[in-house]
Amino acid sequence: MPQKVQLNLTPADASDEQTVRRKAAHLSGTPVNDIKSIRILKRSIDSRTKNIRVNLEIEILTERDRDGSLLNPFKSQNVSGCREVIIVGAGPAGLFAALRLIELGLRPVILERGKEISRRKRDIAMISRAQVIDPDSNYCFGEGGAGTFSDGKLYTRSRKRGDNSRVLELLCLHGANRNILYEAHPHLGTDKLPAIITRIKSSIVEAGGILLFDKKVTDLIINNELVTGVVTADNERFRSPFVLLATGHSAHDIYETCMRRKIELEMKAFAAGVRVEHPQELIDRIQYHGNPRGNYLPAASYNLVRQSRGRGIYSFCMCPGGFIVPAATAQEEVVVNGMSPSERNSSYANSGIVVEIRLEDLEKYSAYGELAGLAFQKEMEHDAWIHGGRTQRAPAQRLADFVSGKSSSSLPKVSYTPGVTSSPLHEWLPETIAGRLMDGFSMFGRIMKGFLSNEAVILGVESRTSSPVRIPRNPETMEHVRISGLYPCGEGSGYSGGIVSSAVDGVKAAEAIALKKDSV
Repeated sequence: MPQKVQLNLTPADASDEQTVRRKAAHLSGTPVNDIKSIRILKRSIDSRTKNIRVNLEIEILTERDRDGSLLNPFKSQNVSGCREVIIVGAGPAGLFAALRLIELGLRPVILERGKEISRRKRDIAMISRAQVIDPDSNYCFGEGGAGTFSDGKLYTRSRKRGDNSRVLELLCLHGANRNILYEAHPHLGTDKLPAIITRIKSSIVEAGGILLFDKKVTDLIINNELVTGVVTADNERFRSPFVLLATGHSAHDIYETCMRRKIELEMKAFAAGVRVEHPQELIDRIQYHGNPRGNYLPAASYNLVRQSRGRGIYSFCMCPGGFIVPAATAQEEVVVNGMSPSERNSSYANSGIVVEIRLEDLEKYSAYGELAGLAFQKEMEHDAWIHGGRTQRAPAQRLADFVSGKSSSSLPKVSYTPGVTSSPLHEWLPETIAGRLMDGFSMFGRIMKGFLSNEAVILGVESRTSSPVRIPRNPETMEHVRISGLYPCGEGSGYSGGIVSSAVDGVKAAEAIALKKDSV
């Protein structure tokens, strides 16, 4: 039976396979020559002190042991003539639901409002080049959803929602680096994700699944509280007693369709704020206690959480060695997000710094009912567009100036390619956010000496952290609480956030449909 050992090594030793093998052999009492292979099960960096260490959990295999590193294959089968399930949206929830449906003998029919990756890339380039946003093809919409051009953070480790390990396995089977199976904070990289998504699409189509682009769903067909299909913008009707909604949190029109169809929705808490960018070298210096990063340590990251005036303030989607991108989905709004390539080799480090928004903060928008949170987001994003100069240039301010309540007469170079415009964010950000951000940045500066600096700049606005709306569903059947056959899942449902949890949610919805298929 394979042995497991725990190692605590210097970064240099942890990067050398022969050293790891020798130390694992010594700790386990296994002769080095008897070791067939070693497999890393977990890897994390401990940088709490100046003496930085790497923790490894290693599995040792000898000739007598079964190789546990083999991935469970994707159980593909021809589903061309099988019962169809409509999936609205080709993001992580929709794609992984489709893979699972195929394994369960059902045919996924995915309707995606946006374009294939090759065409989508051109539309994304136009945001920076011409300040033009295609509302159906951008950083949020298109093949792979928002996940395709994110940096692919895979931080979810809790098994409360489902089998996270299976999602990671499927990503590896479609081209992801196997280090995502053991890294404490795995990520794929924005440069790697498009190819992975393309391979997932191929698996779906080769098995007989259908993936249609430029198919924006504009209505649900409902009879006697039973869903029977959907209608697209070109007035085409797709019929099935199973409709899986996997639209993501930026598809606001789906919530409006639900309201029009009197499908129950719920408001939920979310968070909003800004994105802060530092030189990566500064963050490395802080986090590694002045140690040079060298060849053995990754670009340093951080995770910050504090409370101010009864609200949480925290870092969100921290991107070491990354860059800031325009994530708006309409012309008269500015939304910023962050991402990193797989090597995390940019000279910038950025993170969302956001404030908790609770339902009592939305009284001003009560006329919008359950969509009050969307109204809050839209107003904030439109204000950012105005203060950025009515283009995709982002309003920006040096960090220390923001905390001091001073306008910035100049701005440092930033990674955000549409450009920035100096703006006093402390004056126009919503009252529930601005003061708490000032408090938060001051507290973060005391935790990380050097963080609160005018070398850093904040850009507005980071408003799409999660959905401000939940589509209520039965926790057992995954169906909407009233509309039979309607399966809300992924970030747009309000029950998940991020690639892994959304993918797991899609898998669970697929399994719930498979359990019900014979009774409909």
